[in-house]
Amino acid sequence: MRGALRESVSGVLLIDKPVGPSSNAVLQRVKRLLGASRAGHTGTLDPLAGGLLVVGLGEATKFAGALLDADKAYRARVKLGERTATGDTEGAVLARSDVRVTREALLAVLDRFRGEIEQLPPLHAAIKHRGRPLYAYARASEHVPRSPRRIAIRLLELEEFEADSAVLFVECSKGTYIRALAEDIGAVLGCGAHLAALERTAVGPFRLSQSITLDALEALPIAERRDRLLAPEALLGSRPRLTLEAQLAAKFRHGQAVPVGFASGSVAVFGEDGMFLGTGEVDASGTLQPKRLLALR
Repeated sequence: MRGALRESVSGVLLIDKPVGPSSNAVLQRVKRLLGASRAGHTGTLDPLAGGLLVVGLGEATKFAGALLDADKAYRARVKLGERTATGDTEGAVLARSDVRVTREALLAVLDRFRGEIEQLPPLHAAIKHRGRPLYAYARASEHVPRSPRRIAIRLLELEEFEADSAVLFVECSKGTYIRALAEDIGAVLGCGAHLAALERTAVGPFRLSQSITLDALEALPIAERRDRLLAPEALLGSRPRLTLEAQLAAKFRHGQAVPVGFASGSVAVFGEDGMFLGTGEVDASGTLQPKRLLALR
């Protein structure tokens, strides 16, 4: 009975991750607090970063990948005049410079980073080279080649500026490193810079204002914690919706391709009763191929 109860917990929870613990530590605490058997998130935050962590529980973990390509938004505090080994406050300070930057000069530099740009991933990044993350090579003082990646900075605004500190609001595409952005801005200014603090404020359609802190979640009775869950299909955002009549829905739920004769591409599939069934792909012949399905109940 206990295992069945845990398995029945499915949905999406928006957590305001605190600075300090890893994303996995937060994930495991959420899993325990909700009594879920499975949990996963849609994009990690470094321990030194806080803000929105989108957690999928139970059957929702099957659809977490839908948000991997989503845009994200951050509020970042950049410390001018100091360059560190890791691009943030975790690394040793490598160089210090006097900061003689005006607000106007900083605004002019920000203009250079808006739109589609090439960004070189930081040395201490989690992306892998020959099966090992870049930070493992960096910690071993081993040099590995890094290739610039095409990213998009959709919005870059200066919210605060005083002497050697700036607060930036950034909306960007997947794969953007805010640490690298801070370092690059400092390099163009000629004084160096590193990321002093970071808060994620949005992931795809989800906003930090919708989230709950771990402490606030723990203070709730278990039923109210589960009331905070969004339906698994919330992870699919604006993906086109396809409704199947009962006979076709039954076949689809059992993993069978079914003819629909309309729509195209990737779709979220529902039954006539409004129940979410899973995701599928409609091919050129008008056939719906199942991709990820909710478990049969």
